[in-house]
Amino acid sequence: MDFPRTLRERRTRSRLSQLDLALRAGTTQRHLSFIESGRSVPGRNMVVRLAESLELPLRERNELLLAAGFAPAYPESALDDPVLAPVRTAIDHILRGHLPYPALVVDRVGDLIAANTAFDLITEGAAADLVGPGTNIYRLALHPDGLAPRILNLAEWARHILARLGHVKDLHSELIGYVPELEPSDGLLGFAVPLRLQSSLGELRLMTTVTTFATAVDVTLAELKLEAFLPADPATAEALSTAAGSTAFAVAGQAPGNL
Repeated sequence: MDFPRTLRERRTRSRLSQLDLALRAGTTQRHLSFIESGRSVPGRNMVVRLAESLELPLRERNELLLAAGFAPAYPESALDDPVLAPVRTAIDHILRGHLPYPALVVDRVGDLIAANTAFDLITEGAAADLVGPGTNIYRLALHPDGLAPRILNLAEWARHILARLGHVKDLHSELIGYVPELEPSDGLLGFAVPLRLQSSLGELRLMTTVTTFATAVDVTLAELKLEAFLPADPATAEALSTAAGSTAFAVAGQAPGNL
């Protein structure tokens, strides 16, 4: 990987001038210009400062270090590594605490790590090979054997999902093939675009929130995303509470406390 070119690309993507980045990193525009042209070779500390100043994800900071000829600075632990045991406990607690509303945790490409049992109402009727730990939630959402036939505002929701997948080009290309050319429906204005999903308990209207571990210094932890669904109307809240009344509160596919 060509370090000067990689640095320029990251800076341009962040819409920063050389002067802006130099000021953030505590150096001069002249020095940064020399680094980007290959006339000056930065030390490890400078590369770290540049990566931090660009606010790159931890994975990309490691890539920038490797491009400059240095070892990665941030570890990438397996989720079952003992060092991440407190994280697994925290995820388990958050998923249970969000009941009776659906919540799930995914990795950087959208592969499912865990979900609470309220998520079963979302996935009902989907093909078995699209559901469960290790499957991809974005594929589940847009695949014709997944949720797509039940999503009443498929055009809007598909655009919402595809906009999040620019970093996973193969998956993005696959999912585009599942989405028909649909015009957005009227009435898009509002405080949020809900997921309108037909279910055995009637139409569900759901808002979503995405949470990350903001202070993570481990690549795996930094890339985990907790996606939580919230009812967008009283009827949905009642349906989710009804579903919870007939379902044991647990984390799907996982033993309690052993995520």
